[in-house]
Formats: sequence, structure tokens, C-alpha cells
Amino acid sequence: MTRKTEPSAPKPTRPRRKPSGGRLDGHWLLQDAKARFSELVRRVRSEGPQHVTVHGRDEVVVISAEEFRRLTGDQTGAALVAAMQASPHRDIDIEPARAPMPTREVTL
Repeated sequence: MTRKTEPSAPKPTRPRRKPSGGRLDGHWLLQDAKARFSELVRRVRSEGPQHVTVHGRDEVVVISAEEFRRLTGDQTGAALVAAMQASPHRDIDIEPARAPMPTREVTL
């Protein structure tokens, strides 16, 4: 007994692998990124962001620390200090009044 099969839909295509370790330009398979992490870091510095794929989909993009700081802004607090120093109300005392801390007597 033979079975007749319906023609199947074409399978989605994945990016073609290059012979150089299975990496497209700027794209790395996860296992290649793990095995050649030092090279990945060097390429981030020299070529820019590098994509790491899992099962054919982009999962993460590796960027330099300098680029990360540029994108997220410098979170040092320097901008807040500068704004407070430039305020026309900088002479106002904003120190909160603190109540004395409660104490208890202990006999030894």
C-alpha cells in the first residue's frame, strides 16, 4: 500500500552560512559566539555591533561599553549636581529636620 502525499509548503529560508565558522557578516550563531568570544569582542570594537542568533533568529546584539554609555546616557549624577548648583535657589537650606532617635535604658 502506498500513500499519496500532498505537496508541502516551501520551508522558510534561513540566512546562508559562510564557510568562515558559520558566521554571516556581523551575525554569529550562539555556539560560534561562545566558542570565539574573544574574536566577537574584537569585531565589536573594530566593526561595530554584532548580532548573535539562536535558532535562526536575532536574540542579542553585542555592543561596546562606549556605545552602551552613549545610548543610555551618563548616569553619574553629574547632571543633577550641575542643575542644583545652577539653581537660583541654591542658598535655601534643604537639610531635613531630624527627630532625636528613641533610646532605652539597658541594665547590665
